[in-house]
Amino acid sequence: MSKKITIYDLAKTLGVSAGTVSRSLNDHPSISQKTKQKVIAMANELGYKTNKFAVNLSKQKSNTIGVIVPKLNSIFMSTVLAGIEKTVNEAGYNLIISQSLESMEKEKLNAKTLYDSGVDALLVSLAYDTSNFDHFAHYIRNKIPLIFIDRVHNLPNCSTIIINNRLAGFEATEHLIALGCKNLLYVGGNIKRNVYLDRLEGFKEAMAKHQLDFDQTHFLETDLSPDDVDSVIQYIRNMENPVDGLFVSSDNFAAHIMKALKRENYKIPQDIKIVGFNNDPISDLVTPTLTTINYPGYEMGVLAGQSVISQLNGSINLQPANSINLRHQLIKRESTFK
Repeated sequence: MSKKITIYDLAKTLGVSAGTVSRSLNDHPSISQKTKQKVIAMANELGYKTNKFAVNLSKQKSNTIGVIVPKLNSIFMSTVLAGIEKTVNEAGYNLIISQSLESMEKEKLNAKTLYDSGVDALLVSLAYDTSNFDHFAHYIRNKIPLIFIDRVHNLPNCSTIIINNRLAGFEATEHLIALGCKNLLYVGGNIKRNVYLDRLEGFKEAMAKHQLDFDQTHFLETDLSPDDVDSVIQYIRNMENPVDGLFVSSDNFAAHIMKALKRENYKIPQDIKIVGFNNDPISDLVTPTLTTINYPGYEMGVLAGQSVISQLNGSINLQPANSINLRHQLIKRESTFK
């Protein structure tokens, strides 16, 4: 195995001090142009690689931003990441992306690893089961910018970037009610997370506005995983009054439910009208096409990137009261047509 080349190897080969090599590689004005060119030429010849973290150590800056997301295989989250990456790369920053796999313990480990790596800022979308937030204390204590996106939690001196999930849930539900649905079911994720709890609150608010009774039978908490589809279908079949309106907090999960319902001879939208969430590409590919809430993931990523860069540059100081809301939109398609 070839040995990694250090500045000491370069210094020995060139017959100069390690300090001269270091200053040459960092374009220090005290070193002549001739010496700099000589050092750079030898560094290229021997395959010397700059340690960026070491170079920036004196500045206490790594030019790297950490991101923790629940899962990388989510279409929504991949669009968020695309927006973040474009923005921070254009500003000269690199991105280190890690996934919690919906585990608080993995999220804790990721947060520590990124902190130890010296990231300049951290963007986080929380795992399903995160209930303790001590793993972010080092960031807050050391004034490292920390921004929560989509799945958020209010912590001191941290901002959040979200849509109005409560209003989106209200609009999705009211759309079903306006089409004559009387017995509605909301299929959501873990209500520890703001996005699913807020959508549930919007669902309940719409039902109350239109004098429809709500009890716990009108809400089903799931992992929004294809593995849960059979239990959802069984739940629908066992409800005392036939479900005629279904609000599902994920387009992908809604598509799986639609497939299973059709297999059970339910007609969509004649028997059950369905609204999904996110406006994933699958919502326009399934038959019938799926009415959904457009959640602007790419725009959220761009805004998150811009916010963290502005904070790092000192041009903006995001305070805990700063909750940035993006606009959503109800997109009506065949799954709710009369």
